[in-house]
Amino acid sequence: MKTFIKVTEIWIPTKDRTHLEFSAGLYGDLNEFRGASEKESFAYDEGLPGKAWAAGHPVVLTEFDHSYFKRTKSAKKAGLTCGIAIPVFSGEFLMAVVVFLCGDDQHHAGAIELWSNSLENNTELTVIDGYYGTLDDFEDISRKITFARGSGLPGQVWETGMPVLIEDLGLSSAFIRSADARKAGITTALGIPVSVVANQVYIMTFLSAKATPIAKRLQIWVPDESSQQLICQAGYSKQNNELAEIFETVSVRKGEGLLGRVWLTGVPVIRNNSKMALAEGSLNSMLAMPVIDNGYLKAVVTFLF
Repeated sequence: MKTFIKVTEIWIPTKDRTHLEFSAGLYGDLNEFRGASEKESFAYDEGLPGKAWAAGHPVVLTEFDHSYFKRTKSAKKAGLTCGIAIPVFSGEFLMAVVVFLCGDDQHHAGAIELWSNSLENNTELTVIDGYYGTLDDFEDISRKITFARGSGLPGQVWETGMPVLIEDLGLSSAFIRSADARKAGITTALGIPVSVVANQVYIMTFLSAKATPIAKRLQIWVPDESSQQLICQAGYSKQNNELAEIFETVSVRKGEGLLGRVWLTGVPVIRNNSKMALAEGSLNSMLAMPVIDNGYLKAVVTFLF
């Protein structure tokens, strides 16, 4: 099964915190692009990761030619055409930048959207950028719609300040664009709060189609009431839609395993050949990304590929 995201990377500050260096990545069979990436580094405001660092919020780049993207030649050779960089901050200090790279082809349906309010209109969220693959009609609809706090998926994320996962979008009253999603073949949506800059909120939404899902599994882990353990609050699996129920007896302490490490350090982690797979089949890799607010961990979102 192909996933909508072709490459996932983590870039972290160097020891002197003046540049970003390669930490880890998932490249599938794109070994040449991996090699080019592992040698790369980015200064503040340089390249896609550096731009997200300087902006303080996610950046979507839908055209590499004649842009600030530094690996254009290697990316084009690998069939990559779009990049999304998501900075992870604790207060004003950058912990890491997560980069997703996608490619245009007729088989990739899905979307990654960046929503924000404006200083002029602080009561509504609009799409300020996004990548929609082949979903031109859905993109046109999405760029015209607005959401108030608590309305639709972006509005729910804004109101709660927490990641939100919605399954069966075509039947969900919580997803305002459900009819359009059903028509486009989109079935699952994940919304994540990522940053606040000068009273502007930034929210990422990942919309998954059955044929080319964003990831084979998505999970949201949150600290329990005692803040001693992480528990699985919500989950979706391409193979098993009762993923959260499967994990409801699993808990993770700070510093324990992959998720516990993310909680301990506040830094995203990539691991190949994840050991968390259950009986329905092993998965090759995982990204675990923290959601941090005012220096405190609110959640860990995992993408299992």
